[in-house]
Amino acid sequence: MPEAACNPSHIEDLDPLALERQVCFALAVASRTVISVYRPVLEPLGLTHPQYLVMLALWGEQPLSVTDLSRLLDVDAGTLSRLLKRLEAADLIVRRRDPADERSLAVTLTSKGTSLRQQALKVPIEVVQRLGMSLDDLHAMHAQLTGVIAAAKLAAS
Repeated sequence: MPEAACNPSHIEDLDPLALERQVCFALAVASRTVISVYRPVLEPLGLTHPQYLVMLALWGEQPLSVTDLSRLLDVDAGTLSRLLKRLEAADLIVRRRDPADERSLAVTLTSKGTSLRQQALKVPIEVVQRLGMSLDDLHAMHAQLTGVIAAAKLAAS
């Protein structure tokens, strides 16, 4: 790291618009790169990374309304609808009108979707191995990213 970056008295010497100093750039590259690590691990399951996130949510709790799933995954309804259609076509989920609220769609796993969870248990282990990082470092990064997400949501509101 350049000395100016470590020495607060030289902070004014640093270009505030330097690409490598931008948090947004580091987050975008990290996101794309980490998701690319997941791709070959998820391929044998027949899932894309966004589909995997939907399945993780449903393996945690079901049924979930489309609205709750959208909120939980922080994804818009249109994007989620396309993901759900593909998962339904793969016979991993079903969408049905919620008997308690006919306006709401309830999403549940099929038996095939439920059994896929057993195979998916290998995903986190393999991803951690591929990243070559300690669990402590990954947990600390997760906590920091969760803080960044909360701060960004607050700033955007």
